[in-house]
Amino acid sequence: MQQEPMTTATIKLFLVHGDPKRLRTAEISNWTGKAVAGPRTEFEGILGRDESDKSGIYLLTGTDPESGRPAVYIGEAEGIRDRLKAHLEKDFWSQVTFFVSKDENLTKAHIRYLEGKLIEIAKAAGRALVTNGQGSGSKLPESDRWEMEVFLEKIAQLLPVLGIEVFVPASGTQTDTGHKDVLFCDIKGVKARGYRIPDGFLVLKDSEAVGTERPSSEKWPWTRKLRQKLRDDGVIGERDSKLVFLKDVEFSSPSAAAAVIHGGHANGLTAWKDSHGKTLKDREAV
Repeated sequence: MQQEPMTTATIKLFLVHGDPKRLRTAEISNWTGKAVAGPRTEFEGILGRDESDKSGIYLLTGTDPESGRPAVYIGEAEGIRDRLKAHLEKDFWSQVTFFVSKDENLTKAHIRYLEGKLIEIAKAAGRALVTNGQGSGSKLPESDRWEMEVFLEKIAQLLPVLGIEVFVPASGTQTDTGHKDVLFCDIKGVKARGYRIPDGFLVLKDSEAVGTERPSSEKWPWTRKLRQKLRDDGVIGERDSKLVFLKDVEFSSPSAAAAVIHGGHANGLTAWKDSHGKTLKDREAV
């Protein structure tokens, strides 16, 4: 559902308490679905809503305590309220989001299909640790399957609006060296490629980074910690005396990406250059 362009949509976001971080609901014009989201601290208020009596799909999002990675649990239930109560024993999650149908036309087969597809998509995106085992999934008639694919598309549109991005591929909508704005970061014989994305900067698979941290990493220890975390997560690996990116990796900024590649402090606006040697800073100058 991420590969094809989504249709335009008018989204109605309701902040129950006026605070975007607290209980909120979201709907899309001409769609029968509805989302309810909120923090764990408002669990009773969330379960007190009429929507939680319905059949639907839910997501528990938070941080895995062992790895520190974003984590998600995806489930389905014919009664959201009772199922969510059973998950209070899970301590990793801090946010809950669930989707129901306003006309109550989601059957058990429908929600099992949605659960299986969402687990599959979340694992493929690689943004978060999926704490489920394999999703149950469900076979549906062709017409029902088409309707659920539309439902999935609407879920994909609403989740980022609600602050949940576990289904968005780290590589964004553009990939590989065919991207027209690919930039290069070279230092001490290592070469890296990447480009700007809406959430920061993407370093492409097979890019290289220096094998040893520079003295500046002592002053900015987050660089060393981030490089080690990428190693621990299996995102970068050693090859000869260099580090190599084993997959596309998203960073919060060009400077964060450049710092990992340089092994120490780096100004991403000057470290990244296009094929003509023009820096990112000059390219973005007004």
